Amino acid sequence: MYLQTGLKPRIKTNAIEIPTLLNFRSSLNKCTFYKWKAIILFYFRAIFSSMLFRQKKYFQFLLKATNHHGVHSPFVYLLVTKCFYKRSSSIVWKSFLKIRKSIAKDHRKIEVSDFNLASSNSKNNPSAISEIGKTEGISNKKAKLLIKIVRYLKPKDILEIGTSVGLGTVALKLANTNSSITTAEGCHEKIKIAEALFVKNKLNAIQMVHGDFSETLSSIVQNKQFDFIYFDGKPKKEATLTYFEISLQTIHNDSFFIFNSISLNTEMQAAWSQIKKHPKVSVTIDLYYLGIVFFRKEQAKEDFKIRV
Repeated sequence: MYLQTGLKPRIKTNAIEIPTLLNFRSSLNKCTFYKWKAIILFYFRAIFSSMLFRQKKYFQFLLKATNHHGVHSPFVYLLVTKCFYKRSSSIVWKSFLKIRKSIAKDHRKIEVSDFNLASSNSKNNPSAISEIGKTEGISNKKAKLLIKIVRYLKPKDILEIGTSVGLGTVALKLANTNSSITTAEGCHEKIKIAEALFVKNKLNAIQMVHGDFSETLSSIVQNKQFDFIYFDGKPKKEATLTYFEISLQTIHNDSFFIFNSISLNTEMQAAWSQIKKHPKVSVTIDLYYLGIVFFRKEQAKEDFKIRV
């Protein structure tokens, strides 16, 4: 009598063949190997596809984008030449890099609460502060651009939607130390890190608001005007457009909005296209990494793509 298992070699014991333990483990490891191989290939293809998408979109942007020579609006021409293409302040930039370095060296772990759009529930995952600063924190390229824009346009009342651990807020504050900043964040642990960062570096006049943006934003903007709003929440179409519509009640003629990651994915590209068509929007500037919106009534409606 034989017990057929499909595994070899077999050991004959009392007329029953039983697969060896060594062979059983080998078969199990083989199954595990193919399982992980499939998972790794899936993620590799997803990452590779994402990279190709971004490279393609960036190439298309470069083909359509221009520099100051292709700009005929006096307001935008001055913004490009006197702001985008101007050398940034070395003192401000060194201060930002010093603060960024302190975050990069902080390896403490915190519980991250990530509010989703459909529920007030949150997902908690322990993450190192240094890793959060690296993955969520503003990049050096974007920080340098933000600093230049804020130093040039000098907004006094600023709203930031998405604080994370505070690096974007730091860039805004260093660019205009006389500004008053309200910054909103969904994760309480990140707020504590950001608040400690501001205190340590003596950055004052920063008000922090905790909660899901879909619930807190309306109360923040109620009976309030902002000169500048920086949208740095989740890169999702529905959320971005919702926050945009709510924030419109705060604008005046010289207000401007900046949207992060407008070319990151198809959702953000769709959101950006819809924002450009809004009747209150007069001028938009696509920098690929960032999108700038102006509401100047004296300005003819135009959309620009600028290489920086």
